Amino acid sequence: MVDEENEELEKIKRKMMIEFLKESRASRHSKEVISRPIVATDHNFEELLNRYPLVFVDFWAEWCLPCRVIAPVIEELAEQYAGKMVFLKVNVDENPITASRYGITSIPTMIMFKNGKPVDVIVGAYPKKVIEEKIKNVLVKN
Repeated sequence: MVDEENEELEKIKRKMMIEFLKESRASRHSKEVISRPIVATDHNFEELLNRYPLVFVDFWAEWCLPCRVIAPVIEELAEQYAGKMVFLKVNVDENPITASRYGITSIPTMIMFKNGKPVDVIVGAYPKKVIEEKIKNVLVKN
């Protein structure tokens, strides 16, 4: 009787382990699709940068008129490239450590990262077409 119970328990364990592994593999391979910019801070920037392979970072400030002019463009691009690239927004006044780490002296500055490393920089407010061309170049190299 005890052997039959142990055997039954082992079957249940194996079945549960197989189901767990299937779920684990599925979640690991599913792409997290983020269609809006994420607010990044000095505290979470590195973690966000390392979590996603392709990241577009918009360094901005509330008082910066050119930053506010391109903000809707960044929103559109985040939606358009959802699933391909993650967009972050870093307010340089509230997050001076991150801004300093990347040498931000003019805003808006946008940096594209691949696997945590900067691969392209845009300084200034440009039309969507120009920013999009830079994004496409980074995506092609991926």
